[in-house]
Amino acid sequence: MANPKIQVAAPTALTVHQASRVLEIAFDDGASFRIPFELMRVYSPSAEVQGHGPGQEVLQTGKRMVGITDIQAVGHYAVQPRFSDGHDTGIFSWPYLYHLGADQAELWQRYESRLAAAGASRDDAMPVAAGSACGSHSH
Repeated sequence: MANPKIQVAAPTALTVHQASRVLEIAFDDGASFRIPFELMRVYSPSAEVQGHGPGQEVLQTGKRMVGITDIQAVGHYAVQPRFSDGHDTGIFSWPYLYHLGADQAELWQRYESRLAAAGASRDDAMPVAAGSACGSHSH
């Protein structure tokens, strides 16, 4: 059984690698991850990507070559990247980045399965459905 009071690892280093398009992050528990920008973008914790509740996730496509143009600290608990496609509303907490790093294989598999089910690919431009925006976010 998981301990709800478990201490979350804190980052000790964070490097944005533009050429290889990965965020390298090391934690004080010894873990270190290289998280592709694309993975971060398609699993952004923003409402634009996650929706406003379970089952409302918005499948992201065409993000294979996405970059990070800026990254800002959010207090002592997170970072907020600005992606080259203009997306900048995701706040990535340290536990969320740890999850993205530790569970990359499963997350990639889930993403590829969702793409296949939608008949889409990582390189497809994202279709814009009329009236699909929730209207509560500025883009």
